[in-house]
Amino acid sequence: MSDQHIDPAGNTQQFRAFAQQNEHEAKPKRSAALPIIAGVVVLAIIAVVAYLLLR
Repeated sequence: MSDQHIDPAGNTQQFRAFAQQNEHEAKPKRSAALPIIAGVVVLAIIAVVAYLLLR
């Protein structure tokens, strides 16, 4: 005769592992485009300010 006892700790651990796996997969990867664009904009502003001051 099989044991009908269900281990709630085992189910909870399986659920937590499943939930954590989905959280890691759901996070989008950060793109390197935003820092590059921000750097180009800052350099352009510095270049315009330097041009105006040295003119």
